[in-house]
Amino acid sequence: MDKKIGNLKLKNIVFSAPMAGVSDLAFRTVCRKYGASLAYSEMISSKALFYNDKKTLEIIKSNECDRPLAVQIFGSDESIMAQTAYKALSTGADILDINMGCPAPKVVKCGDGSALLKDGLKIGRIVSAVKKAVSVPVTVKIRGGFDTVNAVETAKIIENSGADAICVHPRTREMYYSGSADWSIIKDVKNAVKIPIIGNGDIKTPQDAKKMLDETGCDFIMVGRGAQGNPFIFKQILDYLKTGSFAEVSYSERLETLLWQLDMLCADKGEHIGSQEARKHVAWYTKGLKNSAEIRYKVNNSKNMTELKSCIKEYFSAL
Repeated sequence: MDKKIGNLKLKNIVFSAPMAGVSDLAFRTVCRKYGASLAYSEMISSKALFYNDKKTLEIIKSNECDRPLAVQIFGSDESIMAQTAYKALSTGADILDINMGCPAPKVVKCGDGSALLKDGLKIGRIVSAVKKAVSVPVTVKIRGGFDTVNAVETAKIIENSGADAICVHPRTREMYYSGSADWSIIKDVKNAVKIPIIGNGDIKTPQDAKKMLDETGCDFIMVGRGAQGNPFIFKQILDYLKTGSFAEVSYSERLETLLWQLDMLCADKGEHIGSQEARKHVAWYTKGLKNSAEIRYKVNNSKNMTELKSCIKEYFSAL
């Protein structure tokens, strides 16, 4: 199952996606434990890098165990993106990814993210400039289009501009995350270009992962929201692709992994911020479990991490 992006060899074909407010060092570390062969950082602003914003570099904090790592940048000024590319790689990243898919209004109104899908010439200039500025592989994450589907045309421009791989999320910007991802768009892009294609969108189970591979022929798969509170999905996918079966996760393993992630979160960001950010992770880890609304309420009203973790342990012991 060994494959490459540029000159970077990956141990398997399952990646962890870049998700704003989610894909921090603690999250990536847990995903790696369960088999993600490549993890993408949260996206960072090329303009913020240009002005040496300290908080931006904190977002992509890394360590020697966080490899291979892809750092994702966004922007629409090819000169600034090329000039700051080396800063994005300063924590030791192995891949530089360009975001051309973010649907957030605050990003789109500045002409960044998925807004770029309306301007093929600008896409080409950005990819070419960034590729020339770095020595690592360059990947680009796109959507199916902005308001209409133009992924094939966009992918050809990206390939001709020197990118090493393309990740396709097959929804338009106007769809945000509603409706179902149209995997046929991934297949069309795969058939149109020669560089590797990473399929992304609606992979919630190991069966979904295999179905995407079978239906689209993509080279890699990227799991996003399906890994929130569920890093176990990476191992389950790999097991299912290899043997046709996978093991369910026990309550004890779920608890142990959650506590480990929260410990890393606090170590990286401090207890105050860690306690605030822990709430969403607890909600994700307990989603669908018995009395999950009760634990969410207790966690959201906890005063510190010690109290928060006590609530979690009590909840899982009752299960």
